[in-house]
Amino acid sequence: MDKQDEGVVNKWFTKSLSDTIVLPGSMASNGKGEPVGYDTKFTGNDWKAYDNGKMWYNDENYKPYLYGNEFLYPFWLIADYYYTGAAWYQKEIEVPENWRGQDVELYLERCHWETRVWVNNEYVGVNNALGVPHRYNVGSFFQPCKNTITICVDNRVKEIQVGDDAHSVSDNTQSNWNGIVGDIKLIRKDALSVAGVQIFPDLENKSVRVEIGIKNKTGGAQSGKVKLSAQSTSEETPLKLKEIRSDFEVNSTSKTITVTYPMGDTMLLWDEFNPNLYELSVELESDGYKDVHTETFGMRDFRANGKGLEINGRPVFLRGTLECAIFPKTGFPPTDVESWERIIKICKAHGLNHIRFHSWCPPKAAFEAADKLGFYYQVEVSAWATVGDGAPIDQWIYDESERMVAEYGNHPSFCMMPYGNEPHGKNYTGYLREFVNYWKKKDSRRLYTSGAGWPVIPENDFHSSHRGTRIQGWGQNLNSIINSQAPRSDYDWEKTVADLTAPMVSHEIGQWCVYPNFKEIPKYDGVLKATNFKIFKRSLEAHGMLDLADSFLKASGKLQALCYKADIEAAFRTKGFGGFQLLDLHDFPGQGTALVGVLDPFWDEKGYISPDEFRQFCNETVPLARFKKMIFTSNEKVECEVEVAHYGEKELQSVVPSWQILDTNGNVVKEGQLDEANISWGNCQKLGAISENVEVETAAKFCLAVNVAGFINTWDFWVYPAELPKIEDDVLVFSSLNKAAIATLEKGGKVLLTTKKGSIKDGKGGEVAVGFSSIFWNTAWTNGQEPHTLGILCDPKHPALADFPTEYHSNWQWWDAMSHCNAINIEGFENTPDPIVRIIDDWVTNRNLALIFEAKVGKGKLVMTGIDLQSDLDTRPEARQLLFSLKNYMSSEKFDPQTKLTENEIIGLMN
Repeated sequence: MDKQDEGVVNKWFTKSLSDTIVLPGSMASNGKGEPVGYDTKFTGNDWKAYDNGKMWYNDENYKPYLYGNEFLYPFWLIADYYYTGAAWYQKEIEVPENWRGQDVELYLERCHWETRVWVNNEYVGVNNALGVPHRYNVGSFFQPCKNTITICVDNRVKEIQVGDDAHSVSDNTQSNWNGIVGDIKLIRKDALSVAGVQIFPDLENKSVRVEIGIKNKTGGAQSGKVKLSAQSTSEETPLKLKEIRSDFEVNSTSKTITVTYPMGDTMLLWDEFNPNLYELSVELESDGYKDVHTETFGMRDFRANGKGLEINGRPVFLRGTLECAIFPKTGFPPTDVESWERIIKICKAHGLNHIRFHSWCPPKAAFEAADKLGFYYQVEVSAWATVGDGAPIDQWIYDESERMVAEYGNHPSFCMMPYGNEPHGKNYTGYLREFVNYWKKKDSRRLYTSGAGWPVIPENDFHSSHRGTRIQGWGQNLNSIINSQAPRSDYDWEKTVADLTAPMVSHEIGQWCVYPNFKEIPKYDGVLKATNFKIFKRSLEAHGMLDLADSFLKASGKLQALCYKADIEAAFRTKGFGGFQLLDLHDFPGQGTALVGVLDPFWDEKGYISPDEFRQFCNETVPLARFKKMIFTSNEKVECEVEVAHYGEKELQSVVPSWQILDTNGNVVKEGQLDEANISWGNCQKLGAISENVEVETAAKFCLAVNVAGFINTWDFWVYPAELPKIEDDVLVFSSLNKAAIATLEKGGKVLLTTKKGSIKDGKGGEVAVGFSSIFWNTAWTNGQEPHTLGILCDPKHPALADFPTEYHSNWQWWDAMSHCNAINIEGFENTPDPIVRIIDDWVTNRNLALIFEAKVGKGKLVMTGIDLQSDLDTRPEARQLLFSLKNYMSSEKFDPQTKLTENEIIGLMN
């Protein structure tokens, strides 16, 4: 380790380095560095704002749980050891005698980050690429037999400011590791060799344009022939194409020649359904020299057509997730194809066809896996930065993008490229206009956009934006669609894209949180550890609810899945839309701990939604129902319009869509068919409407299932009686514990205390912003964006809910309650009641929050609810029904609270 930067000055490359390390690997994977602790300066920004110079470890939400010798950190995963700076790697090797003076390349597949190389005490050069291999020509430095190669790796963010939160370098996700991974090798090349091959498919003319770089180190002019031959690799019986030859002459040290190679009349195309690949062999022959170079490619044309995207002339809708360099086992991305195939297969099982690599570029193996399986990539130039202000990053982005395209440009999966994520600076728009124009002119094999997130400029091939394209926006708090508008499924983003002329791919939609899965902790047995989970687990235990951890996970997970369904279907319902990119299908363990995945960071399921269930609303073909509302009364017809989004391999002919209304036991209540239809490619294809009377005597939940050519999607809705039977009750309803309420309790009466929104004190739950949806991203990193809660948890068999059909988790029928309620913090009571309905708090605070609880107060019996069950009941059928259910329960012999509370404890809750 060279913490003091003395290695170059003191010529460490001339000395023998005595320590040992195993490569491929990182310092952290080898247990090297400095023990991580409070003085560790991580690479990543602490977006949490603390007053009066306080630090995160002074935060009362964390401080009580940092006891013991183990360093715990709440904002991202950490390794046991940490190091940023220069580190020196040295190896003595033997090379064949005839390699001396030859063209020999030192190939370092993935370095983090900057490398400088010395061979036999002589300086070779420097490389600061982040997303491609570092290559050095070292042949002229070799001696007979033994040679010493010394490499200085520096993982600091220095003059190239890609951004401390860019996932190419940040501790938020992969960690800012120091090391070399992937292939480490020496490659000897002939003096006349193929320096590189770029392949440009031309589907219309059934050919490819092949640009062949020739490197000439013979010292004189050379001429000869180049032979091109190709064969398919995706079929059991390879399809061999004819060989062609072309003459070449090279007078200088290098030259690029262009050859057109015919692909034949039986040319195979590459896409998500048929990932047909070819291998092209380029053989160079001259007097005494020969070199063979092979490249894999696919015949595909990925382009924008108006507001839509197309592949090979067929409309495509991107169903994507982000990959933010999240690899807890190693702290760095895998470089083997098998690991990437696993990730892609899991994505495909969830109905996805696309990955966006947020502010980083994956290794070669990721492209090879996507090529093989048929998956579309958006790859970024490793930056989340301030650009356009003349800093070194401006030129580096061009240099790095050139390196990326040279290295990975032939892969058919490499379909889209922005500069990086969410740019900043005074002049970023002008800079990115030039960047997009530069690449559009230079290479038409993929689409280009300014930046992921913004700006939306005319030069973009496609746009990436979050504004007006998701049901919860940054900073919207409780004013978002999902939290401020009654449940429905008829909204879309058509107004957002109305004036655009290029496709819109919505940016980072979702971001819906779930409670931590503490059973996950043992899985972190590699480099990165989930010490954040240990803090949250200790917090939950201190608040007396550790036994509820798994229930919190599953209940909040069901709500999370519901939110994702709403977000994804809104994108499918939008005419003139290009697709969506989730943040994220799997958890994002950084930036405050963003548990936004239905999968964990290892791409494993969490147990509350299966891939098949997810694929109902996220697939190549998705039936859609536009409900104007999800809550009905018995004197209304259940109505919705039915449509379909279809982006399958083929158009569908003579399809007869069918539908069923099912009760909670799976019994068919109503069913029918819609008119036969031919379904072309695209969305917003109307199939008909459903309008049915669903008769009920008591409140009931139903499910609408729509089947289009075997693709089934479902929606829950509820029907409540328009008129409720009168209850012979002795329950008095109050909105505060006033004198009359107290007198009733003192006489042994029954009181239902239903509070108006805002009537609970801060510190008693009044400070908790309750919404229907799950938490957006997290509260720690957003300075407390609302809502602060993760839905409800209840026992659906509790007699208090007998007339209010529910599962153990939030569903749409709870929207009204959550929109008209206070959270009630019940931790301050001498005797803590077990709530009838809980509100699941943020894992950072873990407050014991009730929505409805019961208790004995004095001689009487009390049910207290944070929900306003008195206002505007004529327009709130859910509230009316819940009030009926509670009063019915309180009037029965089953109403027998076991917990004793005092009048003062109840009074102390309220303003």
